[in-house]
Amino acid sequence: MKRILVIGSGGAGKTTFARLLSKKFGFPLIHLDAHFWNPGWTKTPTEEWNQIVHELCSKPEWVMDGNFASSIDLRLKRADTVIFLDFGRVLCTYSALKRLILNWGRVRNDMGEGCKESFDLEFLKWVWNFPINSRPRITSALARYTDQVEVHSVSNRRELKRLLKEI
Repeated sequence: MKRILVIGSGGAGKTTFARLLSKKFGFPLIHLDAHFWNPGWTKTPTEEWNQIVHELCSKPEWVMDGNFASSIDLRLKRADTVIFLDFGRVLCTYSALKRLILNWGRVRNDMGEGCKESFDLEFLKWVWNFPINSRPRITSALARYTDQVEVHSVSNRRELKRLLKEI
């Protein structure tokens, strides 16, 4: 394990788990949100984003958290391990709302500069609809790389804690 990709719905705990892995292995931690979102929640243009992801993935070791379907293939080509937090929508929505309340008006250290935590109905809809809209694309992408990438899919926090101890 040298290049670990942590993916899953918003609110699943990707950032927290990625931090734990980074600390455990001593690998650099890459939060994709911090590279994608510009001040005022402005998106990075697609071509520029793909170049950024390519550069981030070219490093020899890393723990990377984030989704971004548009760059999943770029990341899977370089990852050797994927941890898919395949949690239910109720837990993820609850966790996203809790994070919103706890961080209201502040810029989290895993976000882009100038991106203050605020209510975003579209994000909450995305979290709620993740199992229907995003999960199939992720599982399809993972299936394309099964020969190249070791995939650990976990469906609850207890399994995630067990995985952290095992790896």
